[in-house]
Amino acid sequence: MWELTKAFRFEAAHALSGTTFGAASEEIHGHSFRAEVTVRGTPDPATGMVVDLGLLERAMAEVQKTLDHKFLNKIEAIGVPTLENLSRFIWERLQHAGKLTRVSVHRDSCNESCTYFGPQG
Repeated sequence: MWELTKAFRFEAAHALSGTTFGAASEEIHGHSFRAEVTVRGTPDPATGMVVDLGLLERAMAEVQKTLDHKFLNKIEAIGVPTLENLSRFIWERLQHAGKLTRVSVHRDSCNESCTYFGPQG
């Protein structure tokens, strides 16, 4: 079994109320995000690939375009723009691209990340 991970970056702003960070979090502020998408599987005997990275890259570019230089609070499908909801949002938009095992969203400058492993059930 193999896992293959591809990443993309985006810059975005949000505002979060009700956190212990107080006013600093409630004001509109921005972050540099890094999203990692991991697929799992066995390489296809004909291609030698778990997933065609070109196809995965195209799908990820669409998600990146949706998020990059945007005010995340305005993207209804995210909900409250937390790391948790961002990782789920990305999963939902990429689940067709291969057998996803996890989506991680990082805010490296804050030393924070969140990983979503898909719906449990």
